[in-house]
Formats: sequence, C-alpha cells, structure tokens
Amino acid sequence: MRDTELTEKIAKVHETSRGNHGSPRVHAALQHDGERCGRRRAARLMRRSGLQGRHRRRGQRTTIPDPHAGTRPDLVLRDFQPDPATVDTRWCGDITYIPTQEGWLYLATVIDIASRRVVGWATADHLRTELVTDALRTACRQRRPNGPVVFHSDRGCQHTSREFANLATEFGISLSVGRTGQCWDNALAESFFATLKRELIGDRPWPSRAAARTAIFDWIEAWFNIRRLHSSLGYRSPAEYETVLAA
Repeated sequence: MRDTELTEKIAKVHETSRGNHGSPRVHAALQHDGERCGRRRAARLMRRSGLQGRHRRRGQRTTIPDPHAGTRPDLVLRDFQPDPATVDTRWCGDITYIPTQEGWLYLATVIDIASRRVVGWATADHLRTELVTDALRTACRQRRPNGPVVFHSDRGCQHTSREFANLATEFGISLSVGRTGQCWDNALAESFFATLKRELIGDRPWPSRAAARTAIFDWIEAWFNIRRLHSSLGYRSPAEYETVLAA
C-alpha cells in the first residue's frame, strides 16, 4: 500500500479515537481492520502527518483516610493482570474530581479488573459516602455476579465507611483495601483516571457539571468500554474481550 493511502487510513483511525491513540494503538486498529503495516511505518507516517496520542499528566489525590476505620485486608496485592477466569470476581474503584465553572464534579468508579470495563460509576457535587454506594449499587445491578466478588479500593473514608460496608455485605461483596499513601496498591483505578483526564477532561474547567457528566457518560459508555483498545487485553476493547470470553 502506498504511503498516501495508508496515511489516510491512519488519520481516520486517529480521528475515530478522538485524537487519543498513539502509534501502538493506531497500528493495532489497522491490524483489526485487516491492514498489513509495520508499527514503525505507522509511527513514521503519524509523525510526518503531525499526529500523536495524548500523554498523561499529573493530577492530585482526593483520598481522605479515616483514622477510625476498621482494619481490612488487601485481597488483591497489586495483582491487576487480566485473567479470563476472574471476570466479575474482582473489582476496584476510586474517586476523582472534574473542574467545572460551577465547582467540582466528583466521579466514583467500579472497574472489572479482568476486563478493564467500567461496570458502575456515579457523579455528584459532593464527597459523601452515597457517591461510592451509588457506583457500587449500579455495578451490582448491571452485572449481577453469579459468585462472590472482591471490591478493592484505597483507604478513603467513603470506601471504609460503615454505610459502604453494609451495602457490600448486602450484595455479598468482600472489601479489600490498599495501604495508606501507596498509589500502586490501587494502580488500575489510578490509571483509569489518568486516561480519563488525558483523553477527555483536559486542563480547562467544563462550563457546567451537567455538561461534564454528559461528556463522561459518552466517553465511558460509547468509547472506553466499547471501542478503546487496551494493550493489556491484546489491543481489544473491554466489550470485545468479554465477548470473546463468552463465545
């Protein structure tokens, strides 16, 4: 294939990814479409066209530890590798903030560790415990796990609250927590937020909480879960990965 034709296909893939994909994911998308092209060639043509993926930027943490929270074990131990046998058996989650011109919008997530799919999420203009209970309740009602589930989080006061523990017990979920101040103990949730802020949120505040929530809904449900290629899943999307497992 001539470079001109391939560059047009690369530009289309890059546009479809909302400008997020770098050369590894663009190359994987081309392979998915049956195009024969080396990764170095794809990278070279992207550079020539001025195309590049978005890069991570540092954020700030919102975890507020509860000094009175009871001791809970770490049942994950930094093992966030995808495992086809553990879909809907190990979840993780966290809270982040999105700046808007109306003030902060807070986002709580529940992510399936095996498939990387966001199985539950909630937003609010506050950091009360109901933010994380809404996200967990949504995950349980949407996924309806057939067996026991471990939910892993940091030691923030919302996730270590009695209210959250009661809800987890109601749905048969075992709670797991990482160590205080150790971001790698909840690396998958941290990585998701870094991707969200790099690919969607950017550096400027959104005009309103409603606008930010609508954009988050579209990004999670129409892009991240369904179409975004994950290197840890063999450059499949979470939905495609789960479909292959179910076949």
